[in-house]
Amino acid sequence: MSNQAITPDTAHKLLAESLGQMVLIKLRGGKTVRGKLKSYDLHLNIVLDDAEEETQDGGWRKLGTVLIRGENIVVISPM
Repeated sequence: MSNQAITPDTAHKLLAESLGQMVLIKLRGGKTVRGKLKSYDLHLNIVLDDAEEETQDGGWRKLGTVLIRGENIVVISPM
């Protein structure tokens, strides 16, 4: 694994490549959400379609279309 930091330009490039694809997002506070990446902006605010939230028992609860503020995102990973 490289020791290079991911710059904002690199993050935006990775998000652009993931548009229309499923992503997994870990949020501050420990919640995990997954869904199809519909759009994002320069603040890394994210819109997901067909989003689901992981429940405490390990299942998934359907949310539909959601907007996640970039300041609440800890990790974004393509699935």
